Amino acid sequence: MYNTTGVLKDMKENLGVSKQRAAAQASTLLTTTSAKLDAEAADIQRRARKNRHLIDKGLKIVYIVTTVTISLNLAALIALSVCGTLRLRRPLYILIVVCWILTVLCWLFFGLYFFLENFSRDSCAALKNFQQNPYNNSLSSILPCDQLLSAKAVLFDVSRGIYRLVNQVNANLSTMQGVPYTVCNPFSAPPEYQYQPDKCPANTIRIGEIPQVLKVFTCSSFDNGTCANGQFISPNYYRTVEAYSTSIQSLLNVYPQMENLVQCKAVKDAFSEILLYHCKPLKRYVRMVWASMVFLSLVMVFLVLIWTMLAQHEQEHHSLDGSVKPRLPSVAEELETGTKDSTEHTVSV
Repeated sequence: MYNTTGVLKDMKENLGVSKQRAAAQASTLLTTTSAKLDAEAADIQRRARKNRHLIDKGLKIVYIVTTVTISLNLAALIALSVCGTLRLRRPLYILIVVCWILTVLCWLFFGLYFFLENFSRDSCAALKNFQQNPYNNSLSSILPCDQLLSAKAVLFDVSRGIYRLVNQVNANLSTMQGVPYTVCNPFSAPPEYQYQPDKCPANTIRIGEIPQVLKVFTCSSFDNGTCANGQFISPNYYRTVEAYSTSIQSLLNVYPQMENLVQCKAVKDAFSEILLYHCKPLKRYVRMVWASMVFLSLVMVFLVLIWTMLAQHEQEHHSLDGSVKPRLPSVAEELETGTKDSTEHTVSV
């Protein structure tokens, strides 16, 4: 788009040299158009930079949170196993609660990455549909390709106008004596008007070379309104022809880029690169992440349940030991009392 506005500015400067009223009006129109295109290009660039920054930031946050969660899960599992082996009951109970919380987080991350896999699959399918029909698809609401259809008609009118203009110039050149050249028409015959600058015959010239051909026929001195022998083009007319031919040639130089812009080729190429190099790896890596999350969550649930049951069993065993130990002194007293009674009975006999 910036290339197009650059050409429009060059055309404005070239037409500004001409003193004709039509050229001045065209120069004013080109100034307004280039200013609008520059504003649109700056707005597109700003929004693209902003959206890219937000996407990069979101991906970094997801990566950091996922890495921290997995690291905490592994650390909690190791600490839980150590505390359970050493029978540190209070830290064990705290770690069991922490592990349950981390397990819930793992399941939540599994759901997030499972959603991302489905989202990436649907997005890649939408990109593939866009490749097939860029003007009518599910992405039409967020991409301006369908809005460029009106510009396609304008570009067609430009092609047809230049084609007819070149034919008219060639007709005028054929009436001039001493001009062995014809201008190469860069567009094919109607109704296609396809741009094909490489198919020019060897004895033709480009539109931008017209001033060089006409320069030898331009009056070197036009003081008395007359020209020298063999010179019949006035300087003002030559400057006008030079301005228009240079402007048209500048427009033709960026015509392929404008055609690509109207056909949304830049978006197509970007989506083709995504489909070719990013879609399959993205789906594969996201699937690996959510599968790892499922495995880690199941391991967490299994180990936490085991250590919970072991802790409960140990607590019940400890409670039984505590309820039996206080009865031992009373049993000892009864035994001691029974011994004394038997001794006294023996003495009395």
